[in-house]
Amino acid sequence: MRILVAPDSYKGCRTASQVAALMKKGIESGYPEAIVETVPLADGGEGTLDTLVDATGGKVMEVEVTGPNMARVASKYGVLGDQQTAVIEVAQAAGLTLVPQSARNPLQATTLGVGELLIAALDEGYRQFIIGLGGSATNDGGLGMLQALGGVFADENGQQVLSIALSLASIRSVDLTGVDPRIKESQITVACDVDNPLCGPRGASAVFGPQKGASLEQVEVLDASLHAYASLIEHHTGRSAQSIPGAGAAGGLGFAFLMLGAELVPGAKIMAEASGLERKLRVADWVITGEGRSDSQTMYGKLPVYVAQQAKELGVKAILISGGLGQGYEDLYAYFVSCHSIVSGPMSLESAMEHAEVLLMRTSENVARLIQAASGNRREAECL
Repeated sequence: MRILVAPDSYKGCRTASQVAALMKKGIESGYPEAIVETVPLADGGEGTLDTLVDATGGKVMEVEVTGPNMARVASKYGVLGDQQTAVIEVAQAAGLTLVPQSARNPLQATTLGVGELLIAALDEGYRQFIIGLGGSATNDGGLGMLQALGGVFADENGQQVLSIALSLASIRSVDLTGVDPRIKESQITVACDVDNPLCGPRGASAVFGPQKGASLEQVEVLDASLHAYASLIEHHTGRSAQSIPGAGAAGGLGFAFLMLGAELVPGAKIMAEASGLERKLRVADWVITGEGRSDSQTMYGKLPVYVAQQAKELGVKAILISGGLGQGYEDLYAYFVSCHSIVSGPMSLESAMEHAEVLLMRTSENVARLIQAASGNRREAECL
């Protein structure tokens, strides 16, 4: 019996690699004869870099860049096992976790460090990029990134504006002719799992701004400023992208990458292709996936359902093991043989996270015992 373990991370609790290792240990305890292979995955947000590097046998390059609050921070980018593709995770340079809760203010945050990561990778000769959007503290529409790459955004006095969202409203002219020419030589694929446009009720500011510390008044300012800023860029380039699904991802970084000629692709698809998921599914009998919490939202592009869809096409049975199951999880039975929460009884979130290792292994062991029993019953039926 071959079982493939392909989970997402349990965000804020365990990385995808840690989850996969714990599931494997539990499965092997419950079904020692099973052949278990792991392929940790991610959705393009936090953990994307490490997951891809681990899955492909790549390496990590350490770089110091400008963080979201303009202070210098230790950062990194990854290089896949092909030695040709660089992976940049936005959260490594502009992540919400890099800003203390009390200091979060998207009006003052910048994506300058994202551009600096790109420059560092370009300097090392890389021209193929996977960009993981997600987890950003920013709402500057990629202003900082574009400035780091050589774009000029001037105010009414012809002075280059500061690389923060607060400056968007004061921009009067745009010039992207100075953007590093190596960008045009590059293939940039952006992992994006949201379909939000740049502006409006479903835009970057309205939907994600409050999560980053923006008040309702600031959301209105940010939305209007992003629209004016983006309109100037569109006029300058002759291309429109504000309404493209995903333009509003990561505080408008999706829009900026579109202006650089990047392709926005569902994060789950990128991760699956880069890690060889289909090839590994073809030799599996079962696949076990999971995430921190599964509910009705999991149906809409989340990684576990993508894994289950791929498995179904190949005739592989799928099981879901998540940190918790929320409202509407029953809809997931359309994709999974069974859905499990690792929580074994009444407990707080803090307690569940503290004991996640034991809970994960025990749940995986129980699921493996059921798979073993089902396999034995099937063999007995075939012999009759």
